Amino acid sequence: MTSEITGTPPTNPTPPPQGMPETNIVTVDDITASLKAGFSDFLARPVMSGFFGLFYAVFGILFVWCLVSLGKIWMIIPAIVGFPLVAPFAAAGLYEMSQRLQTGESFGWSEILSVMVQQRKREMGWMAFTTLFIFWVWVYQVRLWLAIILQDASFSDFDGFMHTVFFTQEGWIFLIVGTCAGALLSAALFSVTVVAMPMLLERDVDFVTAMLTSIRVVRDNPVVMLTWAAIISATILLSLVPAFLGLIFTLPILGHTTWHLYQRVVQPMENESIAAS
Repeated sequence: MTSEITGTPPTNPTPPPQGMPETNIVTVDDITASLKAGFSDFLARPVMSGFFGLFYAVFGILFVWCLVSLGKIWMIIPAIVGFPLVAPFAAAGLYEMSQRLQTGESFGWSEILSVMVQQRKREMGWMAFTTLFIFWVWVYQVRLWLAIILQDASFSDFDGFMHTVFFTQEGWIFLIVGTCAGALLSAALFSVTVVAMPMLLERDVDFVTAMLTSIRVVRDNPVVMLTWAAIISATILLSLVPAFLGLIFTLPILGHTTWHLYQRVVQPMENESIAAS
């Protein structure tokens, strides 16, 4: 089974800066079509796709277990809420699968894993650094607000922490302030990564070009990209409820979908070559 991209999105009416990939204006219909293509990719290789979701879920479970073991109870909520921030980097193998399914190219575990290993020699490592840096900024800004707003609170156990956060006036202030700060960080990270990750996998471009292209996509398609960000966040957060196990299915589908949305919002390389000539 191979995935296809149906329809031709309208081209961007304003040309990009020289050397930058050209982008398209898309609609919510493109998200719907990309979701269908992403689900088709998942069904084509459910075991391999599910492996990446399982790996992500196991990492999340171990991460929370380590926080509990180390007594870092306060970090559990910001870690869970910030978990979607690193999802695009975790989906690199899924992008490669979708690319090969789209072209009808056969592949196995060795081909996909070797492509992922090769990314460490390219610009993907810088994007991983950017993603993890913003994630840690998110965690430590939560720690800052905890110290300022809940300075006298005791977090000796998880139940006590939950009670303080959700059933006290200071806890509600902490949630409001933390949510606003987290929304700004999430918007910034989403803007620089929404198409940057699949672009770095497909093209020989530097990570700055990929991030600038991603920002331009969000700038030109604010409503559509906001809708896509909301879908990603809501889906992943709901998937965390059953002990992270929902990620086995949702992360692969979202990863495959991201590839197809990228294909719709960034013009193919051959189009750029023709335009340049």
